[in-house]
Amino acid sequence: MNKKRKLITFDWAIKRLLRSKANFGILEGFLTELLKEDITILDVLESESNKDYPLDKFNRVDLKVRNSKQEIIIIEIQYDREYDYLQRIFYGVSKTAIEHLEENKPYAGITKVISINILYFDLGSGTDYIYKGSTRFIGLHHHDLLELNAKQKQLFKKDSVEALYPEYYLIKINRFDDIAKDTLDEWIYFLKNEEIKPGFTAKGLKEAEEKLSIMKLPEDEQKAYEHYKDDLHYQASIFESSFGDGYSEGKAEGKAEGKAEGKAEGISQTTKNIALNLAKEGTSVDVIAKVTGLSEAEIKQIRSDLPPYT
Repeated sequence: MNKKRKLITFDWAIKRLLRSKANFGILEGFLTELLKEDITILDVLESESNKDYPLDKFNRVDLKVRNSKQEIIIIEIQYDREYDYLQRIFYGVSKTAIEHLEENKPYAGITKVISINILYFDLGSGTDYIYKGSTRFIGLHHHDLLELNAKQKQLFKKDSVEALYPEYYLIKINRFDDIAKDTLDEWIYFLKNEEIKPGFTAKGLKEAEEKLSIMKLPEDEQKAYEHYKDDLHYQASIFESSFGDGYSEGKAEGKAEGKAEGKAEGISQTTKNIALNLAKEGTSVDVIAKVTGLSEAEIKQIRSDLPPYT
């Protein structure tokens, strides 16, 4: 039996490897399979979230690239649940479109933005694992689709109104059943399992198998990668165990002192525990506030209970 080759995760590859032009073929393969058209990446565009922050454990990873049609593609990988995630990607796309509109240029110069979101949590309610969102205008009375006229098609170099507007792709990795029915599914399988099965033929996967092997990383990179993976597991444990235990404790106390009061107390203690654990890891006040909802003063009070660093 052939031993399976362990591959690095796609988010690590985006952080460390896929910004190099020599590795564009991997990313182009994924985008080609998802968007159902041949994609050529011209360059990687800088953004605030492209920078390497020390807060990797929260793992909001994204990459912004420009393709040969001058469209901008944002790829984001998200591990932790965010209830307002849909609004955040709308904000991100809008900001990107505005950033790339040159001053004093007509609106016709607005760049098409494609937002691709690889999610390791269950967003919203639905049974599929890949969702696409776009903008169309439908007549209220005749139910016809608004189309571009000939002059607009020539000016915008687009065939439809929908092609002018942002597109959103939501890939819910944990919903995938591990059965690859087509080449796009082969990519989803890799994103979920960090493994490429023999016989997979999706564009870019062969190159991914060759270049994303853990064993091909330099020793220091292998150690950094393992530390990164440990951080992800640790972070998941903090959220799952803390929220679970806190709710149970609050519920138990609620039986003795009143359910509402007990639940509130349990959640309050849970929040403090999470903040304390994050503070121990050196997480910034801003990030702890975002995760827990605590005020800056409350977080500083919690941090003051920690022993001084040696």
